[in-house]
Amino acid sequence: MNETLKRTISGAVYIALLLTAILFSTESFIILFGLFLIITIYEFCNLVNLSKVFSILFGILLYSSILLVSHYNKETTSYLNTTFNSDLVLNTNIQQLDLVLLAVTLVIAIKCILFLFYDNIQSVSTSSKYLYLLGYIVLPFIFIVKISFGTNDYNPKIILGLFILIWTNDTFAYLVGKSMGKHKLFERVSPKKTIEGFIGGVVFAAFAGFLISKLYIQPKPEFSSKSILIWTIIALIVSIFGTIGDLIESKFKRIAGVKDSGSIMPGHGGILDRLDSVIFVAPIIFLFYQILYYVS
Repeated sequence: MNETLKRTISGAVYIALLLTAILFSTESFIILFGLFLIITIYEFCNLVNLSKVFSILFGILLYSSILLVSHYNKETTSYLNTTFNSDLVLNTNIQQLDLVLLAVTLVIAIKCILFLFYDNIQSVSTSSKYLYLLGYIVLPFIFIVKISFGTNDYNPKIILGLFILIWTNDTFAYLVGKSMGKHKLFERVSPKKTIEGFIGGVVFAAFAGFLISKLYIQPKPEFSSKSILIWTIIALIVSIFGTIGDLIESKFKRIAGVKDSGSIMPGHGGILDRLDSVIFVAPIIFLFYQILYYVS
């Protein structure tokens, strides 16, 4: 089987699995990303030489416990409704937990960005490895699930729209960069990325955001202009921070001396290779939603 055919088949299986899980139910979506988290932790541990068993157990325990507390509180609090103000108290605690987790994730994200510019570093300390495991891998997976709920119930359109924007940005950044790219974006980390490709990805992602808002989200007429603005901003966030996420993973792979994070997807590499953009973008999108919520 030639490389192009393998790449096409594995990519089609990945997309079909992703769409089926997202659209089928909340539980299938959470379970699939739990499995993706396990594989991603395994691949990350291979890149940075961490204990796989401890890291996977830690990641799954944190992922499952926080999501159980956050998104199944309606069932657990139904027994507490006879108590005064129980729902309000629990929801306030969950919001506070979200803000703490978001603050931790953003601090580690800044550390990841600074890590890109440390040219003389050829190894990572053990403490930093565990920090990256927490804030670069595990917590972003939790925020991927959280943003799919928006401000109310599970809404698959939000997470599908996010993936469409990421795929659009990646595809057109590659196509524009390959056809007219001349100026390197960050050559010492990713020699193939160009400024022209980055701009092309931003432009087409913004256009995709417009189409998602008009044709897929389809808000009420009175909210149409706001929806277009929101999804255009999300497209810009995806383009900028998705590219940074890709560069950060490239930095880890360069230090490890490997081309791909894994080989579970023939022709595409590992799950971390496929999700490096979305896991870095997710906390920023969650922050954006929180700002929208408080402003509105």
